[in-house]
Amino acid sequence: MEPSRRPVQLILLFFIAAATASIRCADADLGVQPLARIAIHKASLALDDSARIKASPHLLGRQEEDFQWVTVELENPKPTADDWIGVFSPAKFNASTCRAEVGNTRDQDPLICKSPIKYQFANDSNTEYVKTRKATLRFRLINQRSDFSFALFTGGLDNPKLVAISNRVAFANPKAPLYPRLAQGKAWNECLFVEWGPKGGLQTRAPAGTLSFSRTDMCGSPARTFGWRDPGYIHTVFLKELWPNTRYTYKLSHRLIDGTHVWSKLYSFRASPYPGQDSLQRVVIFGDMGKAERDGSNEYSNYQPGSLNTTDQLIKDLDNIDIVFHIGDITYANGYISQWDQFTSQVEPITSAVPYMIASGNHERDWPGSGSFYDTMDSGGECGVLAETMFYVPAENRAKFWYSTDFGMFRFCIADTEHDWREGSEQYKFIEHCLASADRQKQPWLIFAAHRVLGYSSSFFYGQEGTFAEPMGRSNLEPLWQKYRVDIAFFGHVHNYERTCPVYQSQCVSNERSNYGGTMNGTIHVVAGGGGSHLSDFSNVQTSWSIYKDLDFGFVKMTAFNHSSLLFEYKKSRDGKVYDSFTITREYRDVLACVHDSCSPTTLAT
Repeated sequence: MEPSRRPVQLILLFFIAAATASIRCADADLGVQPLARIAIHKASLALDDSARIKASPHLLGRQEEDFQWVTVELENPKPTADDWIGVFSPAKFNASTCRAEVGNTRDQDPLICKSPIKYQFANDSNTEYVKTRKATLRFRLINQRSDFSFALFTGGLDNPKLVAISNRVAFANPKAPLYPRLAQGKAWNECLFVEWGPKGGLQTRAPAGTLSFSRTDMCGSPARTFGWRDPGYIHTVFLKELWPNTRYTYKLSHRLIDGTHVWSKLYSFRASPYPGQDSLQRVVIFGDMGKAERDGSNEYSNYQPGSLNTTDQLIKDLDNIDIVFHIGDITYANGYISQWDQFTSQVEPITSAVPYMIASGNHERDWPGSGSFYDTMDSGGECGVLAETMFYVPAENRAKFWYSTDFGMFRFCIADTEHDWREGSEQYKFIEHCLASADRQKQPWLIFAAHRVLGYSSSFFYGQEGTFAEPMGRSNLEPLWQKYRVDIAFFGHVHNYERTCPVYQSQCVSNERSNYGGTMNGTIHVVAGGGGSHLSDFSNVQTSWSIYKDLDFGFVKMTAFNHSSLLFEYKKSRDGKVYDSFTITREYRDVLACVHDSCSPTTLAT
């Protein structure tokens, strides 16, 4: 078979329904998950027969839409400025659905044991609410495989009192296949089906494997308690022997009990280039994006204020993007399971069209006693289960989120900072093998990426520690980056943008700032953690290796034109314009050339 016709593999994941189905936001701590502000375990009854809340339309998605706007009208004879509306799904959320949680001291006999999936204050868009006792709000609902109801609470978020409950609303087809997510794959047995094939050509039906998880798979609260929501089923399809760079169409199917099928809309994607293929290849990288609500509920312009701007800029430029890497802190669900649905819906235009690769961050993995490298509670009890189930990565063990993937002229080595990376560890051996096994003649662009900063960052909190990176990061991994001549190392975790000079042992090895050529002397380190979450300040210390800093939301785009020319661009999410850039131009012999600590000592043997 000719090299240009080598088959490649792509993975497709998607949802199908389960068989059974006080302080205002703008003033609150930016580091708090919005749903965590609600003391739902303290809710009490204050039902008022004269209060009314009505949602319309009752039936959503009549034209097979995956989302729809719902109007909520309310009347309250005793309104206050702290009244709020919670959106619940499933619609029934009272104490009869509660389950005792052994060892849970926070939530004793709650009236309501399920957090709402979103909320809005009644007077956010109705400034006359307290005066008129009436308000009209609009919510954007996505198909989340179950019905919805709306509840009016008084007492603010700290001491919620249930006043009234709306009628039930539901999507016409809750079992429709939803939110496809493409990913780079590896060889695997094929295990609903997907119908796919070349655009305009013969279509193939491929079966899907099914995954899910239960409440008991969660490690702690809120994921095990009031943040829990049935995730339905996640289906994985392996599309094999794709022709490189060929356009394919596909649609998803769910076979019902009566033998009929529910079909998704038609999607398309372009198959990946084969390793080493010389073609135009465009890569986007960012971290820490999270999600936001287009209806203004929960946290818009607060917890993850740049999330929608980043998403929309990528969608706008999607024809010029071939693969995306989201390097940790994916949704910031923090144990509120419903938020993963919201995120996959938000990024569907991207994930359905190009491979969307992720890395593990602290907000996906960390939980005490779960084996994470950091003994924090940042995952809200998810302990990695959501990330490894909802998204596919070609790791040997998906609970250990390190992997390599080849994309044309790029080799990507993706590390998992939430597991031990130090010399002698299992992951360290993987990282060295991934870097060492890159064929730089075919794949000249060697990229390392991880969530926490293992290289260089001028962030305020790293500056306070005096490390300007995770402790032990550089001391363990920098010798590998130098030995194997890593071009660029990407990190998230710090919510800003920063680029270093080509650096080794804290020293710039080149005075060039924008056009790098010839021998590769050191690795350029990039923090690209401004995907959407609240921004992180820089330290006042002026680090000698820092070339460009930006306290704003944005993402990085790399364009490989051929084996010897790479363009790097940093774009802001607000306008999609380029604010920092550089080029790398070099030949294969420049990669082979020995620099400090990159080659073994030579001998004078004749």
